[in-house]
Amino acid sequence: MKSGAFLAFAITCVVLQLGDPAHAQAVRTWVSGVGDDANPCSRTAPCKTFAGAISKTAAEGEISVLDPGGFGAVTITKSMSLVADGSEGSILHSGTNGIIINPGATGVVNISGLLLEGAGTTTGLRGIYILSGKSVVIRNCVIRGSKTAPGIGIHIATTTDTSVFISNCTIENSTDGVVAAPTGSGVARVFLDDVKIAKVGNAISAANNGTVRVHKSAITANTTNAITTSGNGKVFSFKTNAIAGNAGADAASNAILQ
Repeated sequence: MKSGAFLAFAITCVVLQLGDPAHAQAVRTWVSGVGDDANPCSRTAPCKTFAGAISKTAAEGEISVLDPGGFGAVTITKSMSLVADGSEGSILHSGTNGIIINPGATGVVNISGLLLEGAGTTTGLRGIYILSGKSVVIRNCVIRGSKTAPGIGIHIATTTDTSVFISNCTIENSTDGVVAAPTGSGVARVFLDDVKIAKVGNAISAANNGTVRVHKSAITANTTNAITTSGNGKVFSFKTNAIAGNAGADAASNAILQ
């Protein structure tokens, strides 16, 4: 083989081994209300949906919302951040779950600045459904309209040892608010800080190996109970909370006041 032909052959082999750079996963990707999922999800060529962007985002990467829009339901199966702070990012999840979080036992997921809308009085299964992960942080979010059974704002049904931090969020107009009910050998440690739960059935429920600690939060105008527990479930209600005006029992009967 002549030297020129050999060089061309070698370059072709290297290109095939490296793959197409256009399909490489980026650490940061972008979505836009006027984007297109055929795009590479870059700042100048954003995607249209979270589902379209997630396959183009590397593990431990971030999907940022570039401008206002509805970005669709999504399942997260790796460490990831969805960030809409400073822009109006929403997920309309009529008849389905808004965000499913299932990154495995070591996964770390951050959700910030989103509106999750179940779309009315009879639709939306869960706003956020956590099935696994080491740590999940949910902040600056509004979660509402989850009315189709089970109809839960944030449902922690993890099979792993999972810590969940929920701060500066509002959960409303759903069948239930926050449910910490891990399955199997799963353990859920949930901390609520500055969370408002209103116009749901049971505001906070803990079961199995689920523990919820509530700080500086407002729980009112709910149609069943403020706090319920079953099995090994525990709720610790710090004295900084406003828990009153619920149709059923408030915290005193089944929460530990600190």
